[in-house]
Amino acid sequence: MERRSFLQTSTLAGLSALAFGSAGTAAAADARQAAGKPFNMDYAPHAGMFKNSAGDDFLDQIRFMHDQGFRSIEDNGMLKRDTALQNKIGELLAKLNMRMGVFVIDGGDNWKVSLTTGKKEFLDVFLKACEQSVELAKRVNAKWATVVPGYFERKLPIGVQTGHVIDALRRGSEILEKGGLTMVLEPLSDNPDLFMRTSDQTYMLCRAVNSPSCKILYDIYHMQRNEGQLIANIDLCWSEIAYIQIGDNPGRKEPGTGEINYKNIFKHLYDKGYRGVMGMEHGNAKPGKEGEMALIQAYREADKFM
Repeated sequence: MERRSFLQTSTLAGLSALAFGSAGTAAAADARQAAGKPFNMDYAPHAGMFKNSAGDDFLDQIRFMHDQGFRSIEDNGMLKRDTALQNKIGELLAKLNMRMGVFVIDGGDNWKVSLTTGKKEFLDVFLKACEQSVELAKRVNAKWATVVPGYFERKLPIGVQTGHVIDALRRGSEILEKGGLTMVLEPLSDNPDLFMRTSDQTYMLCRAVNSPSCKILYDIYHMQRNEGQLIANIDLCWSEIAYIQIGDNPGRKEPGTGEINYKNIFKHLYDKGYRGVMGMEHGNAKPGKEGEMALIQAYREADKFM
C-alpha cells in the first residue's frame, strides 16, 4: 500500500474510533462521511501540526493535510527554508490545488526595538526582507505575508513612533505592490513591549499607509486577549482585514478548548463573504496521533455552521 493511501486509511479509522468513543455509532458515521471532504472555510494547518500521523517530512504533511480536507497551509518560517525545498512546496501546492497562506517577513528585528525608532539601519533590514519575500512568493505562489513592526521605543512619543512605522510600511508596500504580495499587519498579545496591539490601531496604520499591499491579519486568539468584542471589532475594521488566524483562549489550542465561540465567528465571517485563508495559528491540545485526530474533529465540529 502506498504511504499516502495508508495514512489516509489510518486516519479515517482513527477519526471513526475517536467519534465512537465520544458519541457513539452515529457520530462515528458522521466522522467517516466528513473525513477528507473540504471544509466550508479554508483552514490552513502549519508544519509539524500532523507530524505524528504524517511523519517529519513537510511535503508528506502537506499531502496528509489535503487528504483530511484542508486546502491551504501556512508556514511562518518559509523565508528561512532553502530554495530547493521552497520550490518543491510550491510545486506540490500547485499539484494539489492548495493555497499558500502567510509566511513571516522577518529580517531578524521583529522581536526587539526596531521600526519605531526611525533608524535607517532597521529600515534597510526590513526593506531587504520585503525584497526577499517577493522572490519567495513567486516560488510558492504566496499572496500574503505577516509583518510585525517590533517593540515600543519608550524614549519617543507614541505619535513619533507611529509616524516612523507608517514611513517604513509605506516603503515596504512599494516593494510588495510590484510583486503582487500583501503584507498583513498582526497585532499581538505576547508581551507588553510589542508596539502593535489592537485592531483599531492596526486599522489606523493601514489607512495611513493607504496601499493595497498593507492590510490587517486579524488573529482571533490575540484579539480576544487584548480587546475582546471580537465580532464587533471585526466589523469595525472589516475594510482593512485581509487574513484571519485562529487559536482558542486560554491555551492557544484548537477551537472548542477555550472560551471563544468559534462556530458563531466562522458563521459571521462566512456570511460577510470571507473566503480567504484561515490560519491555524495554534498548538494541539493533546499529544500524539490521538491529539491530531481530536484537532481535525474539532474543526469539523466548529465548521458545522451552515
